[in-house]
Amino acid sequence: MASRFHEILKDTMTTREFLQTPAAGPTPTNPAPLLGTASFEVMIPPQEHDRFPYSAIVDRPRLHWPNGARVAVWVIPNIEHFLFDRPSSSIIQSTMGFVPDVLNYSWRDYGVRVGIWRLMDVLEKYGVKGTVALNADVCRLYPRIIEAGKALGWEWMGHGTNNSTVINGQSEDEERHLITGVLDTIEASTGARPRGWLSPALTESHRTLDILAAAGIRYVADWVNDEQPYRMRVANGEMLSLPYSVEMNDYTAFLEQGLSGEDFAQALRDQFDVLYEDGAGTGRVMSICLHPFLIGHPHRSKHFAEALAHITSRRDVWLATGSEIADWYNGNHHET
Repeated sequence: MASRFHEILKDTMTTREFLQTPAAGPTPTNPAPLLGTASFEVMIPPQEHDRFPYSAIVDRPRLHWPNGARVAVWVIPNIEHFLFDRPSSSIIQSTMGFVPDVLNYSWRDYGVRVGIWRLMDVLEKYGVKGTVALNADVCRLYPRIIEAGKALGWEWMGHGTNNSTVINGQSEDEERHLITGVLDTIEASTGARPRGWLSPALTESHRTLDILAAAGIRYVADWVNDEQPYRMRVANGEMLSLPYSVEMNDYTAFLEQGLSGEDFAQALRDQFDVLYEDGAGTGRVMSICLHPFLIGHPHRSKHFAEALAHITSRRDVWLATGSEIADWYNGNHHET
């Protein structure tokens, strides 16, 4: 059976037509048949995701941001909890196999005890409201952070139960229960039900987007493939993808690439400068993705503050939250 992408190329469907057309063949919203016996069944995974058509940014209508802004900048602090009995993000590899791994666990724990407070001060100084990717366990274990974030007017996205539990491999009922539980817990703690979602480690199953849409989520940040929002196809309802980054991300910068705080700040400035120039033609989104146990250290936060000073010194920049970007895009931009 031809893939949906082959059909699009053949029929030159518009994005709107694609999103409104029922799926054909094995897709996330119309899964492949189960093969095997009653005691052992396997679903053939789809070869194409079928969530959106290809769209070259040079072919899209011009995107206008409020007040003529060239770039919408959103900052995403990942505020997380890690379980004590298993490995996770580590700065020292030699103890990762230990249970408990006190060295790396306590290094991560610095983020909720110290780093987040320094990050809050820096963002407030430059007028930036964070859009928090929030583990639900944070609400129970670190309520002081929720209290402070509410006072700052921060937005809360769902980010799983904790950062030791990814979304992949659960049954459909288990995944739906996990997502609903996360949203219920965050709503009870913050007073606002999340409208956005970032999965732990950006993980999804083939049905995650459909479950999220059914639960009331209206935008996701798991797909790191664009500099503008775009609409995604879900079984029911609607979904928007907001630009997120694994490059303008302190985790990648410090743990994968070995950059210094100064290097990361320069990368942020360089990214912004090019997006600002490109934004003269059509609006762009810059995401800055942060983890308090990394960016919250003094030798890094100093340089991050300098990068924010550079970004906020320019005119035609919109400092926004995830929901503000999503609402503006949905209300003012129509994909052809």
